[in-house]
Amino acid sequence: MDGWFRSPGPKTLGSLTDLFAEKSFAVLFVLLLALSALPLPTGGVTHVFELIAMLLALELIAGRKTVWLPERWKRRELGAERASERLLKWIRWLERHSRPRLGFLLTHRLSSVLFGALVFVLTLSAFVAPPFTGLDTLPSLGVVLLSLGVLLDDALVALVGVIVGAVGALLVVILGKAAIDEASHLL
Repeated sequence: MDGWFRSPGPKTLGSLTDLFAEKSFAVLFVLLLALSALPLPTGGVTHVFELIAMLLALELIAGRKTVWLPERWKRRELGAERASERLLKWIRWLERHSRPRLGFLLTHRLSSVLFGALVFVLTLSAFVAPPFTGLDTLPSLGVVLLSLGVLLDDALVALVGVIVGAVGALLVVILGKAAIDEASHLL
């Protein structure tokens, strides 16, 4: 990914998916959910990215091997050089500490469907998290870690992503319900 960002030429979604082929789903999940994985209240700005991630997850569940994007989206430039540099620094650190572990578990057809289902559920829980609470952070971070585990062929990193995401989804349900109950008492 680092080489792609540094190479000459346009940085479009289409060129990114062409470069990563079957792993482009994981790359796009990382890029789409990296912002919501930060412990910052985004006020719903990231909902568009989460919706796109859920649509891509449905493609995986349906059995697609490569990402399908509308032509207009394929020509869309990715313009966040500064943000991508910070993301790449974090990915490089994880890459240094990761190693291929049980990667064959992540390349099976059934694992792609499971990957898509997990991404869909975790992204949905980030999407429904009450705004300005930061509750979308852990489910989004879970998707990012899960996707990086798939990219790095490291089932342990993917498992950590599933655990982080599950804890986040549980917190969204518990604390979200408590917030709704509290709000209903005020009305």
